[in-house]
Amino acid sequence: MIMTTSPPLPYSEHIADLFRLDDQVALVAGGYGGIGSALSLGLAQQGAKVAIAGRSLEKAGAFAETLTSHGFDAFGTAFDIVNPEDVTRLVQEVVDRYGRLDILVNCVGTHIERPAEELSVEEWDIVHNTNLRGAFLLAQAAGRQMIQQRKGKQIHISSVRSMLGIHRGYAAYTSSKAGLNLLVKQLATEWAKYSINVNAIAPTFIRTELVTHYLEDETFYNALVSRIPLGRVGDPIDIVGATVFFAAPASDFITGQILFTDGGVTATQ
Repeated sequence: MIMTTSPPLPYSEHIADLFRLDDQVALVAGGYGGIGSALSLGLAQQGAKVAIAGRSLEKAGAFAETLTSHGFDAFGTAFDIVNPEDVTRLVQEVVDRYGRLDILVNCVGTHIERPAEELSVEEWDIVHNTNLRGAFLLAQAAGRQMIQQRKGKQIHISSVRSMLGIHRGYAAYTSSKAGLNLLVKQLATEWAKYSINVNAIAPTFIRTELVTHYLEDETFYNALVSRIPLGRVGDPIDIVGATVFFAAPASDFITGQILFTDGGVTATQ
């Protein structure tokens, strides 16, 4: 009987394992909101331990309890994204509980719609302090821990409006998200030597409870969808896959990228 051997496979990893997050520790800032809750759940389903943080301790704790009731490892905590000391404390709280921090997901954001000529400096500062300054504070605090570990993944939620203007009062929002995109590229460049990957996801309009009233306006909805080649608005699950990808080993050779999960909007511009 002639024995034959199969030729070796080109790699030994199982593809599904490249998307697993078993025993990884993730901090999801804004992790109980419409998009954030989906991201927290998605990371937990892939095996991560998840710290859910936001302004409301009650909401963060309640969603963490929901996850733990389904067998996931999660806890909720509150923090102020514009307070440097509080952001540092938040990261330390996660490290104290789990011993490390592997994944940061920044899903915190705010928006004030106002014509540029009417926008106050105070309103501008509110948006930029949350969307850009806060993103830097989170990235910096998490980055310090990840530098010690010589490994980490950071994912920031940007927006399709980071590169596209709009005929509405979005001056503060669009500029803050554009700044976030370049911050992501800069941090990715600086921290690559520590094996820290920094990327962003830039969605278009995502269907959540906060925007339901917009989508119920037939005129608004039809105008919105007409500009999206795939013919629909996004759902939170559309952001989950991209987030898991950036958090998982599958993206280890990808950093400094802005992934537009926009149904093709930017492809037409």
